[in-house]
Amino acid sequence: MSTSATAPATGQPPHASAPPAPRSGLVLAVVTGFMLLIGIDVTVVNLALPRMGDALDMSRTSVSWVLNAYTLAFGGSLLLAGRLGDVFGRKRVFLAGATVFTGASLLAGCAPWAWWLITARVLQGLGGALAAPSTMALIVSTFDGHARARAISWYSAVLGGGASVGLVLGGVVTDLASWRWVFLINVPLGALMIGLAARLITEPARARTDRPRRFDVAGALTATAGMGALVHAFIRAAAHEWRDARTIGSLIAGAVLLIVFLWVEKRAAEPLTPLRLATRGTLARVLPAITAAGAAMFSVLFLLAQYFQDVRGFGPVRAGLAFLPLMVAQFTVARLSPALVRRVGTAWPAVLGLALVAMGLAWLGRLDEHDTYVGGVLGPLLAIGIGIGAAMPTMSTYGMSGIDPRESGAASGLLQTMQWIGGTLGLAVWVTVFGAATRDASSNGSPEHVLTHGIATAFAAAALCAAAAFAAALPLFRRRLRD
Repeated sequence: MSTSATAPATGQPPHASAPPAPRSGLVLAVVTGFMLLIGIDVTVVNLALPRMGDALDMSRTSVSWVLNAYTLAFGGSLLLAGRLGDVFGRKRVFLAGATVFTGASLLAGCAPWAWWLITARVLQGLGGALAAPSTMALIVSTFDGHARARAISWYSAVLGGGASVGLVLGGVVTDLASWRWVFLINVPLGALMIGLAARLITEPARARTDRPRRFDVAGALTATAGMGALVHAFIRAAAHEWRDARTIGSLIAGAVLLIVFLWVEKRAAEPLTPLRLATRGTLARVLPAITAAGAAMFSVLFLLAQYFQDVRGFGPVRAGLAFLPLMVAQFTVARLSPALVRRVGTAWPAVLGLALVAMGLAWLGRLDEHDTYVGGVLGPLLAIGIGIGAAMPTMSTYGMSGIDPRESGAASGLLQTMQWIGGTLGLAVWVTVFGAATRDASSNGSPEHVLTHGIATAFAAAALCAAAAFAAALPLFRRRLRD
């Protein structure tokens, strides 16, 4: 482990760096731009699903797989993709992932049948998973010191805003053009970024010479299958009860495969994911808080999308635009996070940011069907945006600060996997809470009252999760790591 693993808990880099060269700035623009496309595609289809179903004659159950196929393929492949970048080169794997993602977007936009669209979404998820860990690894290997913190703040701001941008873009494009353009818009943008990446990105010399000599095939198979089964279980639990036989079967299969994966990794000469990354060092200190924060944040986009459309009666465009305050607040504060860290260290922005997220979610837990947007929703959105914008880039920068450059791909894959698993599990739990609360209130009031009661109850549960993230971040106030 690098010496920075024993850095002070303030999370400040051991030395300041010179401003990045113009070429480095272009590399950052390319990798963060592509991550924006990946983030957008998580949510861009939400407001377009009804029209997709009508156009391709899909049932309500089958149309949900337009979203779930992407989620399953992306979340199940991140650990493997992170190590592929370390083994075969981050530039090469990034370009491969970007090419698959862009080609799959074209296929999705031209889909004549339902099975074609769902297959294309699987390929989109695989392409996104291939590219995503390499983007963070390229940032870690391209930038040092304060420049790295600034680069990760841009990365986090863009990635965090991607889901909100997806809702806005999905609503506007679906309403003004066609649902096909939520996919086709990726094609020219993806092709541009592939061309720029091929020209601008160079594989770091140290990464070329220090790549692992062998690839952990057993670890790759068990990790991918285990994560895929786990994500499938969470997705199915969101649509069915946790007692559903297939949900239970997927949970058991995922748990068994991941146990086998851990056994394999302990014995592998060059493991897919070195277990020490998750048990000690800077990354291990922030993983619990990042995972819980990801779970809490997934509630905001899903539940408020239901509230805006089903309770307030917003159309796709208006519902998308209603998320703009969250996106703007998150992006603005994330860009300021490096300056905050230099002034007060890692702990204060992370802990206070997560406290704001918990407060905002608790505020939404008091939501009423008679609340106005300004009176009941705007304040919580701003609090959550400011809080997550302060916390997530800060913790990500700190978590990656103690990583050996040779393992930055695996570390980035682990970091993003935990965020994704946290979010997917969280969404399944919030949907379960929402369903139980609406059933309990179904005989007490109007449909709008019942829906709002269920949404508010789920937000209250998500606030407890954010409070757990806050508690998990408190150890960052310790002055020294003890690894």
